[in-house]
Amino acid sequence: MSNLIILNRRRFLQTGAMAGAGFLAGCQSQPLARRISANGKLNLGIVGVAGRGGENLAGVAGENIVALCDVDATRLAAAKSKFPSADTCSDYRRLLDRTDLDAVVVSTPDHTHAVIATAVLASGRHLYCEKPVTHTISEARALAAKVRKSGRVTQTGNQIHSEQNYRRVVELIRSGAIGEVSEVHHWAGSVWDTRPFPAAEPIPAGLDYEQWLGPVQPVGFSKEYVPFNWRRWWHFGGGTLSDFCCHHMDLGVWALDLDLPTRISAEGPPPDRHCAPTGMVVHYDFPAKGSRPAVKMHWYSGSSRPKVAGTPDLSKWGGGTLFVGSKGLLLADYGRRMLLPEDKFRGHVAPAPTIPNSIGHHAEWIRACKGEGSPGSPLTYGCLLTEIGQLGNLAHRTGKVIDWDAAGMKARGCPEADNLIHHHYRKGWKLS
Repeated sequence: MSNLIILNRRRFLQTGAMAGAGFLAGCQSQPLARRISANGKLNLGIVGVAGRGGENLAGVAGENIVALCDVDATRLAAAKSKFPSADTCSDYRRLLDRTDLDAVVVSTPDHTHAVIATAVLASGRHLYCEKPVTHTISEARALAAKVRKSGRVTQTGNQIHSEQNYRRVVELIRSGAIGEVSEVHHWAGSVWDTRPFPAAEPIPAGLDYEQWLGPVQPVGFSKEYVPFNWRRWWHFGGGTLSDFCCHHMDLGVWALDLDLPTRISAEGPPPDRHCAPTGMVVHYDFPAKGSRPAVKMHWYSGSSRPKVAGTPDLSKWGGGTLFVGSKGLLLADYGRRMLLPEDKFRGHVAPAPTIPNSIGHHAEWIRACKGEGSPGSPLTYGCLLTEIGQLGNLAHRTGKVIDWDAAGMKARGCPEADNLIHHHYRKGWKLS
């Protein structure tokens, strides 16, 4: 597959720079046609209706589902049977041609997120987009700039952000329960293993493969990556790190108020041209901010786990996070948390909650689209998480320590990284 083009990701600083706004010059959002009361219902378009898309569809099913879009006719028909009044299509651009849509939910593979998401925002609609929100760093920067310019309501599909456990962990860290935190570890409980890029097969009937490929350079169809398992190959996804960075890293970034790292290095097998590694370890250096000291973040894919004295057997924790503080440790996953050493913290009184519980990840987005409140994980934040994950992949794929110039979106002294930082679309495709 010599014609494979390695796509890359890029994102915009949550707090600042508009580095990527140049992609969006001249794009003006259209005003929404109507205002919806809190008791009214949104008219929603759904792009991607099965798998994660099916779960998102279920999460917004209480609104008016007026249009369904999917490249797989069988999956589309199954969704249509649940929402018989909804129109259907295989091309998201036909869905956006409608004049009655208030908002759109995007749950397609990573390599098509950015082009669809920017088109949704350019059309004036609110947006819910699955994580990671882009396939390359450059796309992430452009998308974040588009979100800021559009003024639309957005939500990243990192659903754990809205669960109570993460909120209580953030409160514990910020209360100083384990003292000053200068190190945090994240690891994934499942993995995308390395495999050879598959040979082309005949395209099955009912699949709009041209639309499934979207902006990336054409490669032959294979059931090995359509409709699932595409994430392990660089051409469409970013492996385990890209899959889980917006979930696990969310906790460290949120609790410690991190922006972008300045130095990134990776350990693992030699990089494969086509496929992400089964396992790797990534080290990130984040600069000091305000009264917070510099932070070292570590990521583990595969069987690797942190080796920190005083922790239980972390192989039994699946995916998780470990904060290392001057007064102790905090170990957490999606639903559990514990302060270590247990003897020291026995009887510890948790701080009074300061972060309100969410009404639900989809529900808070829907409510915000109707003018009440704001989502907890807007796409600007999702773009930050996405870029951090992609920087780890960049260090692995180049085999170099990345000295990251965030403002210039450059890996200093590593020109070979440029091709991996920026997206490269085939003719006829662009960011809106």
